Amino acid sequence: MAESIVSNGLEDYYRYRTELPKTAEELIPEELRKLDLYDHPEVQKSFVSSAQDHLKQASLILEGITCAACIWLNERHLAQLPGVHEVSVNYASHRARVTWDERMIKLSTILAEIRKLGYQAHPFNAQQQEELRQSRRKLDIRRMAVAGISTGQVMMLGVALYAGASTGMDHATYQLMRWFSLLLTVPAVLYSAMPFYESAWRALARGQLNMDFPISLGILTGFVGSVWTTAQGEGVVYYDTITMLIFFLLATRFLERNAREKSVEAAENLLRLVPAMANRMGSDQTQILVPVHELDVGDLILAKPGETIAADGQVEQGESSADESLLTGESRPLPKTVGDLVFAGSINYESPLLIRVTGVGEDTVLAGIARLLDRAQSQKPRLAQVADRVAAYFTYALILLVMVVAWVWWHLDPKRIFEITLAVLVISCPCALSLAAPAAFAAAGSHLVKRGVLLTRGHALETLARVTHFVFDKTGTLTLGKPVLLQTIPLADLSADDCVRLAASLEQASEHPLAHSFLQAAQPQPLLGVTDHENVPGKGVIGHIEGRRYAIGNAALRPELNQPFPEMVSVQGATVVWLSDDRGVLAAFVIADTPRPQAAEMVARLRSRGIRVSILSGDAPEAVAHHAGVLGVDDWRAGLTPEQKLQALRELQAQGEVVAMVGDGINDAPVLAGAQVSIAMGSGTQMARTTGDVVLLSENLLEIDHAVATSRFGLSVIRQNFAWAIGYNLLVVPFAAMGFISPWLAALGMSVSSLVVVLNALRLR
Repeated sequence: MAESIVSNGLEDYYRYRTELPKTAEELIPEELRKLDLYDHPEVQKSFVSSAQDHLKQASLILEGITCAACIWLNERHLAQLPGVHEVSVNYASHRARVTWDERMIKLSTILAEIRKLGYQAHPFNAQQQEELRQSRRKLDIRRMAVAGISTGQVMMLGVALYAGASTGMDHATYQLMRWFSLLLTVPAVLYSAMPFYESAWRALARGQLNMDFPISLGILTGFVGSVWTTAQGEGVVYYDTITMLIFFLLATRFLERNAREKSVEAAENLLRLVPAMANRMGSDQTQILVPVHELDVGDLILAKPGETIAADGQVEQGESSADESLLTGESRPLPKTVGDLVFAGSINYESPLLIRVTGVGEDTVLAGIARLLDRAQSQKPRLAQVADRVAAYFTYALILLVMVVAWVWWHLDPKRIFEITLAVLVISCPCALSLAAPAAFAAAGSHLVKRGVLLTRGHALETLARVTHFVFDKTGTLTLGKPVLLQTIPLADLSADDCVRLAASLEQASEHPLAHSFLQAAQPQPLLGVTDHENVPGKGVIGHIEGRRYAIGNAALRPELNQPFPEMVSVQGATVVWLSDDRGVLAAFVIADTPRPQAAEMVARLRSRGIRVSILSGDAPEAVAHHAGVLGVDDWRAGLTPEQKLQALRELQAQGEVVAMVGDGINDAPVLAGAQVSIAMGSGTQMARTTGDVVLLSENLLEIDHAVATSRFGLSVIRQNFAWAIGYNLLVVPFAAMGFISPWLAALGMSVSSLVVVLNALRLR
């Protein structure tokens, strides 16, 4: 391990390290052969996804992580390996995502390098991760139980001691009860409070102070001082204060951690939806029960009524309905028939479905959602970062204040130095300040996931609360995105059926919503082969069929044609699409779409919140004007290319607008990336979902308004938490410094302050 660290120039690890990792095992040939198994495509199905052509991404669990230096070391070392593109490790879950170029490096090599550093890596398993989380939760509960028992017993003895002082208890009994209090306090101080010491020590080792430092200092100072007093037989002891402080702090952090882990569990609960086995159909139509990881794209599987669908796919045979509520938030079962897409983790209801597999393992929609959630959890929101910085500065100021208070009371009344210094140290701990933002963000994120709104980046919630202008794409966003071919008008010597067949052949590889209308209209005709296929964003599709170059799209796609596109009267709200070859225009297609049922109400709700709404679309002006009128949107632009959409967005931002962009297509990716916050429709293309800061899984547009309301309420809760935390400290610290607050009351006040922040944040759930 040391040789690997030094040879790679990572000596800073020893400066940051606070604990020793597990001893590295010698990589004997047998173990290397075991690691080689992870290079097998069949083994990788369950935990590796394809990022791009030759890029792969693995989801791993790292064992042996004990501190932030371990994270730093693994990320830095792996990032230096040739072929490794990205490494990120989540300290809370010990979950790592590694992206590499399979042409340059193998996964087994990456795992071997992790082994050389003294850590163990294995594929992420939601069930195993849940077991680790439950183990940690049980440990937290044990620590709380020990602290709670200690607190209860010490408090009873404390009441007797306080009463004995006024009733004439003899000194021997008084002293005996103090020693009993000391013994009952030891388990809480040496066992229950251990997480505070470890956190404070890690921070000190990095040359920093965190909020656990004053807590640890207060606990140890109070305990050592009370032990000294007990041994001397004179003075006041604070065992009740110490145990109560430990118990309340552990309880508060337990609540906060549960709220924070809800969003982590949401992603892992999704992954647990997929069954372990599937019924694969053999060539002789026999059913074979196989593990899901053995399925391949193109396999036929049978989903029986009541069963969970094992992989993404397209229905080949049967009619039924599927419950996708845990994926999308849509509570109603959705009808499924031949040609419809179904997703791993959804439940088949009435009838058997024969499904052609299109994605399995890490390549399913379900796994993609989990990856987006994981990305969001690894990014800390700006407000949380600010709170951490403020808490850090406050901690330094607190230590300085304690020193000043001790110096002042040394001159005023030396006998009260210990009591007052301890009270100031305990009551002013910045726990509430550090919890103010993270608890609220975690609760809000958990609430929105349940409603089918997925926050994929850390800044999404706070930016959404500040939005002043919503910009919508039209097709597939404000409309259903399932346009229907209403009319085919031949303009050359081809029949209408031939024109539809040519159009469908060109569109068969396109993800644009308009493509589906041609594919449906062409059934059951066989499609033609297309070569040199080119998708021109915002314009259409070009390709060669039987040696001739064809194009289908809007008029801007083929400006080089000598023959101008004819002027035609289109159906109100419809889009006209042109089919052409090198000689001229061959046909015109009239396609109409319908608004989503919630679109008009959503626009009205946003406007009632003082948010302006615009439509930026690449569609024809007549169609955009019609839908804008139906929805009550005054500001709209039509016929825009992706570049023009982005330019229009920049103009709004230049006017001081905080813009949220909502889109679904591949041509929306640039403008989604350019907005301050972007919302991608759950049915949109993979690029749009990846670019979006928020993914609307349910596709219920009213959830956009609810997300805005939740984000604004969330920021309001965070402001309340900040106000409470800062106001509390400004109010109580002067009283504690003047000696008006006893240490036990300081411990109670600080714990209640943190509890108020957490409970206030939980209102978002």
